[in-house]
Amino acid sequence: MATMTLNGRNSGAWVRIAFAMFAVGWGANQFSPMLIVYRHELRLDAGAVAGLFLVYALTLIPGLLIGGPASDRFGRRPVVWPFVALSPLATLLLVLGPRSLVMIAIGRALAGLCSGVVFGAATAWVQEVSPDDGRSARRSALALTAGFGLGPVVAAALAQWVGDPLVVPYLPHLLIGGAAVGALARTPKAPAARPGAADPRRWPPAAVRARRFWLVVAPASPMVFGSVSLAIVVLPEEVTSARSLSAGFAGLMTALSFSAGVAVQPLARRLSDMLTGSVAGLACATAGSAVGIVAVASSDRVAAGAAAVLLGLAYGLCLVSGLRQVEHMARPDERGAVIACYYALAYLGFAVPYLADGLGTLVGKTGAFVTLTAIIAGLALWTGGYAAHLRQAVPGPEGDVHVMSPAGECNSVSR
Repeated sequence: MATMTLNGRNSGAWVRIAFAMFAVGWGANQFSPMLIVYRHELRLDAGAVAGLFLVYALTLIPGLLIGGPASDRFGRRPVVWPFVALSPLATLLLVLGPRSLVMIAIGRALAGLCSGVVFGAATAWVQEVSPDDGRSARRSALALTAGFGLGPVVAAALAQWVGDPLVVPYLPHLLIGGAAVGALARTPKAPAARPGAADPRRWPPAAVRARRFWLVVAPASPMVFGSVSLAIVVLPEEVTSARSLSAGFAGLMTALSFSAGVAVQPLARRLSDMLTGSVAGLACATAGSAVGIVAVASSDRVAAGAAAVLLGLAYGLCLVSGLRQVEHMARPDERGAVIACYYALAYLGFAVPYLADGLGTLVGKTGAFVTLTAIIAGLALWTGGYAAHLRQAVPGPEGDVHVMSPAGECNSVSR
């Protein structure tokens, strides 16, 4: 595996890597409020809008599962840099074909591929160049959250109040993406990969095969992006009408949710027990979905805003806590692959809007939120119960048991 270890004089390299993650995150999520614009401007039906949203995920998850292991084997920079450079190209396709569904779909597919490759590999890269002070997970989470949050807010504002809403909202990312390409080009190269350090045939990686990953990490993972997708995709559509400021309100909901996500991340990093963050995040998601019941039932924008804040807290807590856990579980030679698997599970949360829509046809919009609240509450109870079990540190059949110390460190106890 190619591992770059930087001393204090060069530790600022994580800023350039994080800025690249920020730029790719901006390009990935700037599209969210634009779905409303496309629906109105191009007179698309719900199926076409859902397809434009789905095509991103169809390339993102393969990108994660390819990019993470590839960066373990060939090094972080050779894998990350080309796809950071392709991210603004994906946005350029949206600018060149603003009314072509084919061009829009190709642009979104390329954006998904870039996101998948960059997020997993760059998160592992940030961990490697950060001092071992427990801040690397927060740095990665902050970079992603800032990009995910600012991109759609700026796009929504430009689409709502500036001319040419199908083109102008994408122009900022062309500048930011180009700047990220230049910044990452100045990042010191990692040493050459060590032959045989990572075996691509060993899939999934050892940490992902562990029982703890599936019983503790995996249940909370989809609520990372499941929470914000409820806040920025579902609720804006449910509490606004075609004649209201839909794009602007979607931008406001995005700002509320991601601002809450950023604000809570320092707390998530300082929690003495990493599992506590996941449980607290699921509790916030349950509360946010419950407030969403009121918002949808009464088309109340104030209640929707309150739900967005709670769902944003859930996002921040689950993301930082999840990254902290996989960082401690992964071996150095499989770090990129393990993080990629974690992100792949987290991105399953973007299927929540489709689940909400399907439930809505069966039990109505309010009933859909009631059902979602019950599901999330069940995940919270399960994770909380299993976390309590793990704290007792009884070795299990998987061989090694990871125990949380009072300082938040993860120790291995062998049978």
